[in-house]
Amino acid sequence: MTHIAVDSPDQTVSVRDTFGLDVDLEVPAFSHRDGLVPEIDPAYRFNREVTLALLAGFSGNRRVMLQGLHGTGKSTHIEQVAARLNWPCLRVNLDGHISRMDLVGRDAIVLQEGKQITEFQEGIVPWALRRPVALIFDEYDAGRPDVMFVIQRLLERDGRFTLLDQNRVIQAHAWFRLFATANTVGLGNVNGMYHGTQVLNHAQLDRWNIIATLNYLPQQDEVDIVVAQVPQLDDERGRDQVGAMVELANLTRQGFAAGDLSSLMSPRTVITWAENSRLFGDVGLAFRLSFLNRCDEIERTIVAEYYERCFGEELAEASDWSEAT
Repeated sequence: MTHIAVDSPDQTVSVRDTFGLDVDLEVPAFSHRDGLVPEIDPAYRFNREVTLALLAGFSGNRRVMLQGLHGTGKSTHIEQVAARLNWPCLRVNLDGHISRMDLVGRDAIVLQEGKQITEFQEGIVPWALRRPVALIFDEYDAGRPDVMFVIQRLLERDGRFTLLDQNRVIQAHAWFRLFATANTVGLGNVNGMYHGTQVLNHAQLDRWNIIATLNYLPQQDEVDIVVAQVPQLDDERGRDQVGAMVELANLTRQGFAAGDLSSLMSPRTVITWAENSRLFGDVGLAFRLSFLNRCDEIERTIVAEYYERCFGEELAEASDWSEAT
């Protein structure tokens, strides 16, 4: 495992200067970086409410869950806060392959002085718990029940973690921090968008100190983010193009909310579309390859109408779809 350079924060930083928020706060931070600290994205834009919630997690040892629709940058937001605090960060995706043994540990056969012996190999949780690490559980609402009850122990106020196989109790490091991201608030796959998500135990949800929401941004903020990621579009013409892209994305989100569409464009999809438009030199082709081809065939006519409304031109092949339907 990676060595942690410093055992505890050794400085404070200004929230105003570090995150660009109009708040007079100082938060603890590390002066040195190690291999677990995420890289800083200088173009990243911080959401005020979410940033303050995450900073409460880092500075006040609050357990913070970040909930929101896909592609809104929930995990990235946590990482970018950690990056500016030089806080070591470990992300674990709770997909169906993560087991209780992965989190807790298991007995393994190892060679020692030429002999095979059985030795306990600690899992992710005990390793992180004893260090000043921000442990992030991604796709928290997709975790298996046996895994979720392991995590429930970490949410207790005293933070103690019992290794039953070793008859040991681990006391959490004073600067260990716990975060999670989820697409739902424990309600499961109610709208068909998030297959594999589970209905969460509400007693466990109640143990999270803060639940913040990160959804889609105002249009101009989203335009700024896309342009920051694709700087070749940072001129008047490029910004107009990105503005039309974000406007179309908002129409798909409204269409989804109204039940007209079964899929929507996330900010991640808009960035991919902008990148592909530079690659192909054709906004319409890039749109088809980035989003339209994943839509249900009977819905493509609606999406093509959105495109025409935003760009003032008909999307190629749209007339063929109209005749087919």
